[in-house]
Amino acid sequence: MTIITHSLAAQPKTTGSLVVENPAFYELVDKNAQIEVLAEGFKWSEGPVWVKEGSYLLFSDVPANTIYKWEENKPLEVFLKPSGYTGKMPYSNEPGSNGLIINIEGQLVACEHGDRRLTQMPLNGKGGKFPITDNWNGKRYNSPNDVVQSQKGTYFFTDPPYGLADYEKDASREINEFGIYKVSISGQVTQVISDLIRPNGVALSPDEKILYVAQSDPDKAYILAYDLDKNENPINGRVLFDATEMVKKGLKGLPDGLKTDKQGNIFTTGPGGVLILSPKGELLGRIDTDQPTSNCNWGDDGSYLYMTANNFLCRIKTKTIGKGF
Repeated sequence: MTIITHSLAAQPKTTGSLVVENPAFYELVDKNAQIEVLAEGFKWSEGPVWVKEGSYLLFSDVPANTIYKWEENKPLEVFLKPSGYTGKMPYSNEPGSNGLIINIEGQLVACEHGDRRLTQMPLNGKGGKFPITDNWNGKRYNSPNDVVQSQKGTYFFTDPPYGLADYEKDASREINEFGIYKVSISGQVTQVISDLIRPNGVALSPDEKILYVAQSDPDKAYILAYDLDKNENPINGRVLFDATEMVKKGLKGLPDGLKTDKQGNIFTTGPGGVLILSPKGELLGRIDTDQPTSNCNWGDDGSYLYMTANNFLCRIKTKTIGKGF
């Protein structure tokens, strides 16, 4: 594997195109905006997160068991290896970290496939990482995949089988459901959603009253929405957007990671790149990276959308601002 970091000082390498379904798309992305390729050569890039204290991006290469650090006009660095599996024997095709966030305390939180846990690590060099949770009712998770934290401190994370060697048939499975879990600030873990086939990405609306979930099932390729009650429990689950027909048409990718902007629009990876949905679930258009696209997140001043797309790390300038900026 050869990783190439592209210089942005010269003419940047670009990929893909914009696909517009509604003129409102241009209120969020300029018609002349280009998808810049920042680096390439990864096995399966995932989980981009911007570190405000330092102005750099971290992202996972799940099969490579590595977290990389990208910083403008600097060489790409290995930030953490191993990132999600610390064992010595071969584990699976996707042993490393997947989804990453910076929590409200400024620490890196990682979904670790191989070690089957959610961890927290200071970025100031003072101490190593420690588990937030590695089991539910004494049973190991399948492979925590993506995570979001509310301003109250509550974590929500998904637990599909993608990090297991034999996926849903893996003999080491201890939990029947591919669930969504809530971790309270006291550390209490609750399985809050248990009836999904392939829960994947998670995000919160700007007012944090809605939890969005992407389901990576090609036959039920949904973006789901759940209201959160006063105790932050998801209720009233519903399909916000159905991408199944887009999958059947042969567009690359499945619903995966997703984020919201300050206006409540949903930027979700899916068939055909990054889909932009209105808060009501109307498809406004797509940022088509021409690659199966795993995740996205805002960085810099909150107007650049960074995207992990197969073996690429990309970004595009938007006319909106991401939640959290």
